[in-house]
Amino acid sequence: QVQLVESGGGLVQAGGSLRLSCAASGGTFTDYAMAWFRQAPGKDREFVASINWNGATNYADSVKGRSTISRENAKNTTYLQMNSLKPEDMAVYYCAALHMGSREWDAWGQGTQVTVSS
Repeated sequence: QVQLVESGGGLVQAGGSLRLSCAASGGTFTDYAMAWFRQAPGKDREFVASINWNGATNYADSVKGRSTISRENAKNTTYLQMNSLKPEDMAVYYCAALHMGSREWDAWGQGTQVTVSS
């Protein structure tokens, strides 16, 4: 079972940028599709972006054009570069992993807080 640890969250002004990282261990990284989700206070967790085994990406409309998900297989790490941050991007961001044989996300990180000041 893969374990995930996020980092890179913090406080940023509106219009600024952050890069989140998700380090995976305990599994074969290339067997997993990776994704980022977020959860704002009082709201459900929502999908942000994903990247599959061959590098194909998918984004929520709310972040499309402002965010880039990538993976560095040699480092077992997934990244989320977020630009032009808005107050509505403020949330706890979670990394998730989906094994190629699974139908549901197999592992979640503990989350990293992103705070955007206006």
